[in-house]
Amino acid sequence: MARSPSKTHGKTHDSTCPVAFALDVFGDRWTLLIVRDLMLRGARSYGELLDGGEGIATNVLADRLKALEAAGIVVGAPDPENRRRKIYALTDKGLDLAPVVIEIIRWSGVHDARADARKGLVDRIRKDTKGVLADIRARKPVSRWPDD
Repeated sequence: MARSPSKTHGKTHDSTCPVAFALDVFGDRWTLLIVRDLMLRGARSYGELLDGGEGIATNVLADRLKALEAAGIVVGAPDPENRRRKIYALTDKGLDLAPVVIEIIRWSGVHDARADARKGLVDRIRKDTKGVLADIRARKPVSRWPDD
C-alpha cells in the first residue's frame, strides 16, 4: 500500500521507514515534551504547557501545538470559561503514544544517573505499567512533578 509523504514543521519527507515517519511527527525535543505534559501531568491549557518547566518559547509552543493538531495527535477546543482560550487534549491517536512515552521513561530510569531524575514516576512505571497506562487512557494525571 502506497503511503503519502509525511509533512512536519514545513518539511516533506519521502522515507518509507516507520522510525523516520514517527520522527517526522514527534521527533523534535519540544513536541514529545508537549505530549508528555498532556499525557502525564494533565496539562490542558496553553499556559499550563508553557509552565511545564522545560523553558519552551511561546512561538515554539504555538508552532508545535499547531503541528500536533494537524497530525491529529492533539485537539484544541474553545475553553467554556473563556472562549478566547483553547483547551488541549490528546486524541486517541495521541493516546496511542502512551506505551512509547512509558518506554522512554523506563529507558531513562535505567540510564539517567542524575540524583534529581524523576525516580518516583520511574518506580511507579516499573511496578505498575498496566496501571499507569490505564490511568493515561482514563485521562488521569499520572505525575505532577516535582512531587512524583
